Amino acid sequence: MDEIRDAILADELDAVAALPVPGSYRAVLVRKDEQDMFEGLSTKEKDPRKSLHVEEVPTPELGPGEAVVAVMASSVNYNTVWTSIFEPVSTFGFLERYGRLHDLAKRHDLPYHVVGSDLAGVVLRVGPGVNRWKPGDEVVAHCLSVELEDPAGHDDTMLDPQQRIWGFETNFGGLAELALVKSNQLMPKPAHLTWEEAAAPGLVNSTAYRQLVSRNGAGMKQGDVVLIWGASGGLGSYATQMALNGGAIPVCVVGSAEKAEIVRSMGAELVIDRSAEDYRFWKDADTQDPREWQRLGKKIRELTGGDDVDIVFEHPGRDTFGASVYVAKKGGTIVTCASTTGYLHQYDNRYLWMNLKRIIGSHFANYSEAWEANRLIDKGLVHPTLSKVYPMEDVGQAACDVKGNLHQGKVGVLTLAPREGLGVKDTAKREKHLAAINRFRGV
Repeated sequence: MDEIRDAILADELDAVAALPVPGSYRAVLVRKDEQDMFEGLSTKEKDPRKSLHVEEVPTPELGPGEAVVAVMASSVNYNTVWTSIFEPVSTFGFLERYGRLHDLAKRHDLPYHVVGSDLAGVVLRVGPGVNRWKPGDEVVAHCLSVELEDPAGHDDTMLDPQQRIWGFETNFGGLAELALVKSNQLMPKPAHLTWEEAAAPGLVNSTAYRQLVSRNGAGMKQGDVVLIWGASGGLGSYATQMALNGGAIPVCVVGSAEKAEIVRSMGAELVIDRSAEDYRFWKDADTQDPREWQRLGKKIRELTGGDDVDIVFEHPGRDTFGASVYVAKKGGTIVTCASTTGYLHQYDNRYLWMNLKRIIGSHFANYSEAWEANRLIDKGLVHPTLSKVYPMEDVGQAACDVKGNLHQGKVGVLTLAPREGLGVKDTAKREKHLAAINRFRGV
């Protein structure tokens, strides 16, 4: 691995193709024989530092339509947290089902799971049938893995019956020195970004694009009032930027005065600090309080000059969903992509059906949407939000930060890159966007 890393750092990318693929590499993984280690503990008590390991693993066989990437940097998403605490289910069930699909898929069914759904790096090898990419190409990867053998997936690949999230529902993910991806996961690395900056947006930026902008999601338009929960976080920070860029009016909900300043620095003017307002949407574990929904709606109208919300950008889930359905305007849209506070949502359906509101489920993005989301990064219209970067050896702590919501923006992880700040190729473009890049670094 040292030879590969040194060639990349020396910008000798043409030499990468001549270097042998190592027989093994270091990776962040969970072990199948430990999947019951947290049994009987509450979610809060489960510690990713105990389950995430950095170990040497064999390099997988390269198949048709695939690429092996030398990973310079990656990042932690909430799906890595879920994998690390084996919730809501152990991901080894995904790998077992995938392994039964065909002979090549059997590679993924192993007693360990290499995790991670983001990367920035350099193509090391491509398999038969790959024409667009070659060794030495600097790339980022989106996390949609599809087989593309079913007609249902060809209008929107997110509807493919064999759609999976790479590094979560497949093996050989991006929190490693090498990663195995399908070639149609690859996209050009924005040349003005460092390795760790380029690795940060992938999953969350593409998810926000489909959820908020795409016709498959909310289809946001100019002038829409958009309520964004967790607006300074790994997902919400990209939704906030897209709302501002798209001529919408974001109403940013955050959890502290510090996070309120973060979204204001992005250009948002309408901000709700939940800690200051002390919203209590649940009276107890079983009963919600509609008066708190009403209080939130009143606050939104105060900020907007009387307008209700056209779109609610939902991802907390159980804690907020009742309020989200209530505050959306008549004919409005609640678009949801996750449930980080709980999967069983409760809401008063009268406010949905009698006011012609819509709930839309949204999950990651197809290749076209991911490509467009990456293009926004490349054009400097959306910037990576990166609060902290850890070495691979400390990935357990990085996952703890995300699990405990101690971060703003994304938490990055260096894999082959020896330090931060490397990988910039287009210095003129970086200088043009440097003020914004710095503003979004260390959020």
